[in-house]
Amino acid sequence: MIKYSLICETGHEFDGWFQNSGAFDVQSANSLISCPSCGTHEVQKALMAPAVATRAKETTPAQNHPTPGAGTTTHAYVPPSIQDIVRKIRTEIEKRAEYVGSDFAEEARKIHYAESPERGIYGEATSDQVAELDAEGIQVFALPVLPEERN
Repeated sequence: MIKYSLICETGHEFDGWFQNSGAFDVQSANSLISCPSCGTHEVQKALMAPAVATRAKETTPAQNHPTPGAGTTTHAYVPPSIQDIVRKIRTEIEKRAEYVGSDFAEEARKIHYAESPERGIYGEATSDQVAELDAEGIQVFALPVLPEERN
């Protein structure tokens, strides 16, 4: 599923959820999307700033955190009880999503543009690849690195 911020021709803003990026285009072309305020079918995607997290620094546009100095990364102390929750989340992602290794950026792009089947994936991407995905409006996030993975 993908969430878009939408705007109608009269300026009403609202959100819409779609199966994939192509679903919005099909529904829009067939006048299946209407503004909940005025009913017009003249609806388009509004400008959005997607939230993309990287391993070096996790941020969203709404957050206002200081930028770490050169050569540093953002860290957090997480109590063991929260670490257990993070482990469960990561385990569920790994169970329910397909591992694509170093092909992550390419496969995420194919899914976004409906060139591959819609599904969850995980793998590795460089910070440059994540920045490119962000620039294309493709939302991805970093899996949390667990303490035992650093040993």
